[in-house]
Amino acid sequence: MSTTVRSRWHAVRIPGAPEPFDTAVLKVHYPALVTGSDEERLSGNFRADPANAPYPVVLILSGINVGQDAYRWLATDLAARGFAAVTYDWVGPLFAGQVGLTPGVDLALARPDTYGQGPTCPAIAPIVSALAGLLDGALDTTRLALVGHSAGGTVALQSARFFRGCRAVATYGAHTMVSTMLGWPAGTIAPALVESPVLLLAGTEDGVIAGSSDRYGAGSGHDPVSRTFDEALHDRGGEHVLAWLQGGNHFSIADPVDPTSARAFLDRPSTVDGGEARAAIAGILAEFLGTYLRGEAAEHASPLLKIRRR
Repeated sequence: MSTTVRSRWHAVRIPGAPEPFDTAVLKVHYPALVTGSDEERLSGNFRADPANAPYPVVLILSGINVGQDAYRWLATDLAARGFAAVTYDWVGPLFAGQVGLTPGVDLALARPDTYGQGPTCPAIAPIVSALAGLLDGALDTTRLALVGHSAGGTVALQSARFFRGCRAVATYGAHTMVSTMLGWPAGTIAPALVESPVLLLAGTEDGVIAGSSDRYGAGSGHDPVSRTFDEALHDRGGEHVLAWLQGGNHFSIADPVDPTSARAFLDRPSTVDGGEARAAIAGILAEFLGTYLRGEAAEHASPLLKIRRR
């Protein structure tokens, strides 16, 4: 029997953010119960299916200037598999006085003398707090995963340990190499602030990471994703996973890709079909999240993925 996926919109204020850039708009995707009621017909609102509720929550943190619609395919896929998947858009402060779509980056807590004192993503706490009161208690924020793309993955790795309910972190095209502009020595891999299992996903044709090496004082051919896996993560007895998507690029996780925004112009061409790439990404994410949010046994990953564990 197929699962009906529906979504609800919500909004939260981000404490400390300057007006008018102080509001994030959320979309919560969830397994829905279809009854054919007048309420459904007249409002378009469907109750969460109580059969397997409350549902573990997957909070998807976007890349810079990548809208939440680019991750709708992933959110609906995860909701169809029995998770509540949350995306959000926040137009907020970026760097050097700019504003744009952001997962939320607190630069004051990303410097060498302050790193580790709090989460570098100020959006997570208010979003998780708001989710606890939505959908009549069908969302279980004590079983939380952070899934981040690019900068969203970086702030997830820099923030997860500050949230007691966070049981897993997964990233795509992300690492913890830190910018020299913040005062870090060239080539520094900062420790991941995570106390849960971590899945690092990346494409072998990632041109955005390659094109950003000068931010970190790194030379050509640098591989901050593998270094993050080897140097930044705490030992959890084989629970951390590094998976390379063969032929995938930085934006293989996004569909559609907006050519008017973000930095997709830096990316290398993908050599794998987009649908096949997304299926591989969704499959390993669902396996990883099922293991650590629901205690399910792991299955076999796609042959498109080259996997290391530690």
